[in-house]
Amino acid sequence: MANEINIRNRRASFDYEFLEEYNAGIVLTGTEIKSIRAGKASLVDSYCYFHRGELWVKGMNISEYKLGTYYNHQEKRERKLMLTKKELRKLERKVKESGLTIVPIRVFLTEKGYAKVRIALAKGKKEYDKRESLKQRDAKKEMDRAMKR
Repeated sequence: MANEINIRNRRASFDYEFLEEYNAGIVLTGTEIKSIRAGKASLVDSYCYFHRGELWVKGMNISEYKLGTYYNHQEKRERKLMLTKKELRKLERKVKESGLTIVPIRVFLTEKGYAKVRIALAKGKKEYDKRESLKQRDAKKEMDRAMKR
């Protein structure tokens, strides 16, 4: 059950170079977890920011639960992420000092059924880095095709 849900932010790996990765818990309401279990979430254009020493994710879209009534959630509300105080302080310091950003790259369920977000401390890629990434990806595809023949 735990490995079925794997929602990725494919655009993030193209736009950013990941320096460090963390698993963070996410504060959800009842219908949000049901939508995630149904695979109805998206991380496109989402990012993380600090507010009063807490880490929040903005732009994460969790579609409304189709069987939810008037208790349904807002699709694009800001959601709090849970990390240890040590990790939070370390991330906040790095974001303020060196101009890095925090990007959610994956939403998944644990063995116990909890939703987690994989976040990365990231540095933006320049245009020529993106072109290099495309070249490497195309070369890998070509190698895979050659191996299948």
